[in-house]
Amino acid sequence: MSASAVNVDPAELGKFAAHAARWWDAGGAARPLHDLNPVRVQWIAARVALRGARVLDAGCGGGLLSEALAARGARVTGIDLTPQLIEVAKLHLHESGLDVDYRVQGAEDLARAEPEAFDVACCLELIEHVPDPAALLRALADLLRPGGALVLSTLNRTPQAFVGAILGAEYLLRLLPRGTHRYARFIRPSELAAMLRDAGMQLVELAGLGYEPLSRRAWVSRRVDINSLALARKPG
Repeated sequence: MSASAVNVDPAELGKFAAHAARWWDAGGAARPLHDLNPVRVQWIAARVALRGARVLDAGCGGGLLSEALAARGARVTGIDLTPQLIEVAKLHLHESGLDVDYRVQGAEDLARAEPEAFDVACCLELIEHVPDPAALLRALADLLRPGGALVLSTLNRTPQAFVGAILGAEYLLRLLPRGTHRYARFIRPSELAAMLRDAGMQLVELAGLGYEPLSRRAWVSRRVDINSLALARKPG
């Protein structure tokens, strides 16, 4: 399937493919993800039952979240449209000894093939990178069984997020490659809530993420002016 036939920006795929080889390097281009991952996994595990659950990691990249969820007993399927990242994710399983079903596949395609197949879907730091985030959320809703949970994280479209995620992380501290984010694609919580309603989902909880890059400390907070974590449920 061509990139134009799915909900993807080829330029975005190229950005992440360029850094695939160092995905598991905690000091490399994915450093913020390494720092945020334990906090986000703990937040997820406190709200949804993972052991034995079938869990989707949409936009799994090199597998940071997927492996952490599998380590907590989930049956994880990780999907991403960047073949280089899926290859890295598969290779890392030989080191971790965990079991994850990795696929080069988009959420919309998977939703057509396996509707209502998952208990939980996670989509972290992806919706701000796709051309049509509403379509992605509809696909994720279709993939969930009635009563299933959807966990999202994204960046808020605020001056604080522009300064922190773009000026600070990409230009001043150089934690991320320049051009990783596009401010116009950041999503306000009100917009996220509206898209979830349109997808037939109910927003249950919204939290913020704090991150201090110099100390590499991350925490959950009430402030959503930069990063946000959201939990939604599918009725049923």
